Amino acid sequence: MDILKMLMDGFAVCFTWENIMACIAGVIVGTLTGVLPGIGVTGAMALLLPISFGMDGTTALIMFAGIYYGAMYGGSTTSILVNLPGEAASVVTCLDGNQMAKKGRAGAALAISAIGSFIAGTIGLVGLTFFAPLLSRAALKFGPPEYFAIAVLGLVLLTNLTGKNPLKSVLMVLIGIMMSTVGMNVVTGLRRFTFGVPELMRGFEFGVVAMAVFGINELFSTLLEPQEEIKVGKVRFRELYPTKEELRRSIPPILRGTLIGFFIGLMPGPAGTLSSFASYSVEKKISKHPEEFGHGAVEGVAGPEAANNAASSATMIPLLSLGLPFAPPAALLLTGFIVHGVTPGPTLITRHPDMFWGLVASMYIGNVFLLILNLPFVGVFASMLKTPANILMPIVMVITFTGAYATNNSIFDLVLLLILGVFAYFISKFGYSMAPLAVGLVLGSTIETGLVQGLIICNGNFLELMSRPIAGSILAFAIVLVLITFAKPIKRILMHSKES
Repeated sequence: MDILKMLMDGFAVCFTWENIMACIAGVIVGTLTGVLPGIGVTGAMALLLPISFGMDGTTALIMFAGIYYGAMYGGSTTSILVNLPGEAASVVTCLDGNQMAKKGRAGAALAISAIGSFIAGTIGLVGLTFFAPLLSRAALKFGPPEYFAIAVLGLVLLTNLTGKNPLKSVLMVLIGIMMSTVGMNVVTGLRRFTFGVPELMRGFEFGVVAMAVFGINELFSTLLEPQEEIKVGKVRFRELYPTKEELRRSIPPILRGTLIGFFIGLMPGPAGTLSSFASYSVEKKISKHPEEFGHGAVEGVAGPEAANNAASSATMIPLLSLGLPFAPPAALLLTGFIVHGVTPGPTLITRHPDMFWGLVASMYIGNVFLLILNLPFVGVFASMLKTPANILMPIVMVITFTGAYATNNSIFDLVLLLILGVFAYFISKFGYSMAPLAVGLVLGSTIETGLVQGLIICNGNFLELMSRPIAGSILAFAIVLVLITFAKPIKRILMHSKES
């Protein structure tokens, strides 16, 4: 009952003019982000980070959360209408959603997608409402060694899941960790790797780095690479109603997809993408008509769309409860907390209850707004695909440069923005993902602080740190995952050397 009372207090916080407008703005921007291919939810959040600098912390986080889960809705629109996924999590929707559109059932596919997203998102939020406080209370018993172990495990899992090539992902994580060591040591107070540059004493601002490696990177990709002209079909409002048979076939996949997405969302990695693929695979295996999949099966739309929306809600649980971002968009949300002077984790609910419960309540409200937006205005959002890059990109560039400068009112940050943006653009061409770099930068300081403080507690004895039940078990699990991850690449290298 206490949780329900606090949730009602959260709705009271959310029902202010500023917070409601931030929620609406967030879900609209998120939907547009999902519709427009290329920028991605992480890039959009990085680009819009500077807009939040003058906002109240709760208002800013409500907006960013809206962008995050709003993108899960919007990605399905172009997947169904033009066979072009706006988000990676909507790739699977292309398989049957576009086939339904070709059969004249685009409206039904869009409606099933919106309804499934709403149901799954709402159920996922119920799980967030009850699980996050419980996990926070349990985490209050953790000390620096436990946080060090959890951060290491998160780093290992994210390295394994956010990049296609484990070795390339590890390299990017190491670069991110090295960047996190620049500046003032939070434990000893010593300057490190500043090379006489005063601006480096404060270290690399994650907001500037994120805007560079995601936002500027995508900006260069859009401007320098040829873009195909996209043709968008029209969808009339009266065509948005699915038949009774389509609804009957959609409800079980939506419920199964919700469960799959929620539990996958609790694990590190690209939960939205993984859960949508897992849901599609499950639906195809248990279907009485598997031959319909790939040719317009409504289950192939309902299940994956529910899964990726449930995953977006579940991903918030470790972020809010432990302060650990288990996905790149969650890392940007973590930045939003830090920019506004708040550190998510076990003490968030007790120290900032208005912010925590206001954020949770806004997600319930945002889910309703998204359902309203994505049914009657789907044609408007789809028409955004026709916006010329020479109009959109200059606006994005102005916002980005203004935000980077406003971070510290420093020209140095603008130079850093350009250097890192160019670096990210060229290195991406060689198959390197920027997400592991962001994860390394975020978790690097947590790992360092937890390790140093843990060794102080254990009198400098690492074996004693490992002997702590929780920390030792988590570190042992992380070591096993590292061995499993690199067993195949090492074996392949050894076999190649023998053959040569």
